[in-house]
Amino acid sequence: MKKIRTFWETLTIKNKIKYFTVSVFIAILAAILFDVWIVKLFMMDFNDIMVDNAGSGMIVNAIDKETEAFDTYVHGSDPDDTAEWDAAVQATYDAIYAVPLSYQHLGPERFAILQSLRTSYDTYCKYRNQVVSDYQAEKMYIDKLYDVYSMQDYLSLYAQRFVEVTMREGNASYLKMTPLVLYVPFLVAALGIVLFIVIIQISKMMNRSITEPVLKLASSSKKIAANDFFIEDIEVENQDEIGDLVTAFNKMKFATGEYIKALEEKREALDQLHVQELETLEIEKQLETMNLELLKSQINPHFLFNTLNVIAGMANLEDAATTEQMIEALSSLFRYNLKTQAKEALLSQELKVSRDYMYLQKMRFGGRVEFEVDCEVDENSVIVPTFTFQPILENAIIHGISPKVEGGKVFIKVRQQDDMLLIDVGDTGIGMDAQTLESIRKQLAGGEDVSLDEDIVGIGLGNINRRIRAMYPGSSFEIDSEKDKGTTIKIQLPLQGAEIND
Repeated sequence: MKKIRTFWETLTIKNKIKYFTVSVFIAILAAILFDVWIVKLFMMDFNDIMVDNAGSGMIVNAIDKETEAFDTYVHGSDPDDTAEWDAAVQATYDAIYAVPLSYQHLGPERFAILQSLRTSYDTYCKYRNQVVSDYQAEKMYIDKLYDVYSMQDYLSLYAQRFVEVTMREGNASYLKMTPLVLYVPFLVAALGIVLFIVIIQISKMMNRSITEPVLKLASSSKKIAANDFFIEDIEVENQDEIGDLVTAFNKMKFATGEYIKALEEKREALDQLHVQELETLEIEKQLETMNLELLKSQINPHFLFNTLNVIAGMANLEDAATTEQMIEALSSLFRYNLKTQAKEALLSQELKVSRDYMYLQKMRFGGRVEFEVDCEVDENSVIVPTFTFQPILENAIIHGISPKVEGGKVFIKVRQQDDMLLIDVGDTGIGMDAQTLESIRKQLAGGEDVSLDEDIVGIGLGNINRRIRAMYPGSSFEIDSEKDKGTTIKIQLPLQGAEIND
């Protein structure tokens, strides 16, 4: 038994299930075969005995009826009335030839008797038919008639002997099967007990090798879920997949416990740093405010100088209306840059400042500069960070359009996607090569600790990137560019309502 248990523990789960299934199948098959044997014993064998007895009895009965019908026929008043006689003759023939002439089935004695009976019957039929023909022809047939009677008696004796032998052999078979019938209940009980013990033993081994380890795993998992990692290891004798699973579980439990212990030790150190982080965050907010104020004060002297020259030239060449419009645009820019204190503004305000700024640039560059705004959202119901568009537009003019002889187009596109506001500000200027673009992307991804090269990136671009990422968690600031085709700044912001936060 110990060897069987050791062998069972080394089997894989698949093979254990296979053995269990085969055992159950064998048990069911044994029960079915036993039932078939019982059915054959009680039904088929007994039925054969009854059929043989009935068949032999029918032969005797048929011969007697034919004898009576023959006697009635030869002494009857109407020799043409043969219906009853013909039926009796056919019944006798059917009864004699209904029993199969099989040596294996009948045995030597009954086979010999039946064979002699059939031979005698065939001879009798020929002689009987001749006598009937003579009777119908009114010939002398008395002697032959008695010969027929003798043959009929002889056939009856053969038939009775066949019946006696059949019944004797049937009784012998029945007596031979009787002890088996008496032992059937004991055989059924013994077979059932053996099969029950086998199934119970296999079920116990299945339970010990699969169910119990799984229950232990479930119990330990509940304790671990309750943050109790320092429990005793699970011990099993399995050398299958369950054993591998338990071993891996014990290792994982130990490693997780050590990891949790290390995290708890680090938590105390992190708590001590939390106060310092809060202080650092406050300093960063103050620095962000200072950067915003600094950005508002960064007005390019070259832009002011060139703009004033254009205004002076236009005053001499054009009507005062154009000059007045340029001065109003410039005044609007000064007013927005110097008086706006909020961190956020309506999208309509930022777009107005952008249009004023680009109007002045168009006056400066003439037909070399085109400006287009495509806004798919309500400008008066969406807010954006202040001073977002103008520095990017200025960067597009200085680094994109101005170096290009034929000039180009500057565009702003604003649209909504789900709960995000998508802003594209770009130009069709000279663009930049892949190496320069990658360098700028790395600087932008570096955050506040990286100082951007303003000769490449432009005035205020890095500051805008840092402001957006600090103000809006989940926002993005990306730059795409292709040499000789242009540059586009892509900004994604969480969609904000019209209430402006100071």
